[in-house]
Amino acid sequence: MEAASVPLSLPGNSAASRDESAALAARARDGDVGAFEQLYRRHAGRVHSVCLRITADRGAAEECTQDAFVRAWDALGRFRGDSSFATWLTRIAINVALQRLKLERRHLRLVQPGDTEFIESHAAPKEAPDADMDMEKLIASLPPAARTVFVLHAVEGYSHEEIAGLTGIAAGTCKAHVHRARQLLQARLQA
Repeated sequence: MEAASVPLSLPGNSAASRDESAALAARARDGDVGAFEQLYRRHAGRVHSVCLRITADRGAAEECTQDAFVRAWDALGRFRGDSSFATWLTRIAINVALQRLKLERRHLRLVQPGDTEFIESHAAPKEAPDADMDMEKLIASLPPAARTVFVLHAVEGYSHEEIAGLTGIAAGTCKAHVHRARQLLQARLQA
């Protein structure tokens, strides 16, 4: 695996699409529910994809997607247009997914040692992946902290400093998580 991340071309992030989304956001901010529905249809796939990569759970990703759009609707008055609507919405989605992971970790610490059913149902897969396992499944098999930082850095293109700001962990720790994730992915690909 190569250490450098590749800049991504975000779907719906062309200049024309950004202008359309900004216009829709302005209409939605003024109370046009139809404009917000168009924003939802335009960006729901990307938001769900980000949430799925971070949570590694389809149900959680669906809940996070809905929560991200509810929060976006509530915060439309604060969207200034300094960045594209897609970027603004993606940051909301990332924050929602990270917040969910923090709550799950806190809940796991409160679980009694004998509650193995809950722990087993929320544990990361331990077996080595099959040779035909796709990259999404490999990423989902990473430990939560390494997966989150890896997705934000290698998939979403955030810098270590931006990730530190989003997650509240040091930039050096972000680099260590990305390094660990790459090592784990490489080992699993070679298995």
